[in-house]
Amino acid sequence: MVSGMVVSGHVWALGEPADEAARQIRLCHENLCALATNLANAGFTPVIDVVVPDLANLDGFRSALGDRLRLVVLDPGTDVCVSRNATRPPIEQFFFDGYDGLHATMQTGFGGLGWWLDTSAQTCDETVEQLLTHADERARVEPLATLRT
Repeated sequence: MVSGMVVSGHVWALGEPADEAARQIRLCHENLCALATNLANAGFTPVIDVVVPDLANLDGFRSALGDRLRLVVLDPGTDVCVSRNATRPPIEQFFFDGYDGLHATMQTGFGGLGWWLDTSAQTCDETVEQLLTHADERARVEPLATLRT
């Protein structure tokens, strides 16, 4: 993970001071977009697996990636998120009690954009199959520059 490269001064995404956490998130997202662009230019298909909590953060990706961006929100619901987390090995678990608030912020900010995929009844393999088959068509998001002109 890109944010793991910050050894001194790292602030967790929900940590304090909040302004420094936001600055580090923006920097991480900018670098993820630059890396994805470099990989795409070299003929690869990059995937950025990151939580995008609101429209402001999404707009950074839209601005940087343009028409290459495909937005897929894996949306199994809070209960399934909590249940799946509990079945992971302890080292892979992530304890977070703000799923409902995060979902509401995402839905309010960009609920009509991209592909919101309910994965609650799917295995990982089934989700991957759907993504490989349909993401290019269903997950398209207009580039930010297109909307502002």
